[in-house]
Order: sequence, then C-alpha cells, then structure tokens
Amino acid sequence: MEERSALVEMIQRICVVPGRQELEALIADLAQPDRTRVIAFVNAHAVNLAWHRAEIAETFRVADVLLRDGKGMDFLMRRAGVPSGMNMNGTDLIPQILRRAKGSPVAIYGTADPWLSTAKETLEREGHDIVDHRDGFCADADYVALAKDSPARIIVLAMGMPKQERVAAMIREVRADRPCTIICGGAIVDFIAGRHPRAPLWMRERGLEWAFRLGREPRRLFSRYVIGNVQFLLRAQQLAPRLVRKTGTS
Repeated sequence: MEERSALVEMIQRICVVPGRQELEALIADLAQPDRTRVIAFVNAHAVNLAWHRAEIAETFRVADVLLRDGKGMDFLMRRAGVPSGMNMNGTDLIPQILRRAKGSPVAIYGTADPWLSTAKETLEREGHDIVDHRDGFCADADYVALAKDSPARIIVLAMGMPKQERVAAMIREVRADRPCTIICGGAIVDFIAGRHPRAPLWMRERGLEWAFRLGREPRRLFSRYVIGNVQFLLRAQQLAPRLVRKTGTS
C-alpha cells in the first residue's frame, strides 16, 4: 500500500549517529548553520501517525536530518537487522544545540502562554537572543510569513506532530537563501518553561521517560503511550522485514 511504502521510506531516511564524536559534530554543524535545514525526530508516535497517511510520512521523509527517538524505534531497527545508533531524544538534544548556538538569534513558535513567555524569559536569562515568538495555534502560513523576514538562525517549532514538520518544510522553502536550522521540537518549549518536569535520570537512561510522563498525565497520554505502544509493536513486526537502508549522520 502507498502509505506503507511512504512509511518505509521515511524510516530509511533516519540518520544514525554512532557515538559521541559524531554527535558533537552534528550539534556543532546544526548550531552554526551554513545552509537551511530541517531537523526532525521519529518516534513510535510518529510511526503511528504515518501508518495510514502517506502525506504525514512525507513530511518527515523530506527533513534534512531525521533522527531516531526512543526505545520503540530502537526495537524496530534492531528487529530489521540495521544499526540504530544513539538515542536522539529531542528533549536532551535541542538544549545542547541551543547552548552551542548561544548568541545567535532564535525564534520560538509553539505552545501557549504563560509557558511560551516563561520559556522565552528563561532562555534570555541564559544568554539567548530571542528575536521572535508566537504560540502554536496559528495557521501554517502565519509562521511562514514570520520566519521569512525573521533574522533568526535557529527556529524552534513546538506545536506537535505533524503540524511542526509540515510547517518546517514550508519555512525551509522561503528561507533557502538565508541559512538557518529549523528544529521540530514537540514539547521542548514546555520543558524549558518548567511546565513538565523531566523524569529521573535512571528512567531517561533506560528509555522510560514515556512511563514517567504517563504516570503524571494518565488521562491525556493513555491513548498515545498505552494503546499507541501496543499498536506500534504490532506494526513494527510488519515493517521490520521491509527495512533495507544505508546509514549516515547528515
């Protein structure tokens, strides 16, 4: 089926980061962009969203740097007999990119107040130059118009899947001649603002942050993390035999 083919192609585009040296090189490259690129993260939820909708798979597939996020994707790739590399959790990676990019103009589009304003103030106290911010509930075209004329060299989108990936691709088109890194960040702005606490380190190291979040917000996240994880494991069994891929880091 078309949507399965698109999903397989999406997963085949994941960039494997083998170790710390390659990770440091990737962070440095993204923090000081010499061209416009989109960075996005593929986790179990992304696969579930794209399972029946080829157009969603396409929004991920066209990202310039597509990274593996979570134990579910590690399971799928190992099941397929291909390397999965380091876990690229956006909640950990994005702050590292921002720290390396400190001093560069940054735009934040996503979440809502008071969390958006709190995150902006937090980043500014840390020395970041926040040149633009907007909540995550505008039309796609509004963000494109804002980003087109923004001086930002780092643009963080925190409006959830698949809207942020769709908007990122649109912004890339209008910023082709003005280098910037466009990051699809999910809930990263809420984490920066302190709206959601991080899981204990031992849970993060074992890929169990999803369980921590589920325990704190069971009603909101039950469908995604309980039903969704079961769906993903069943789908992974079908996807694994179809995955034949090359590895790379960018």
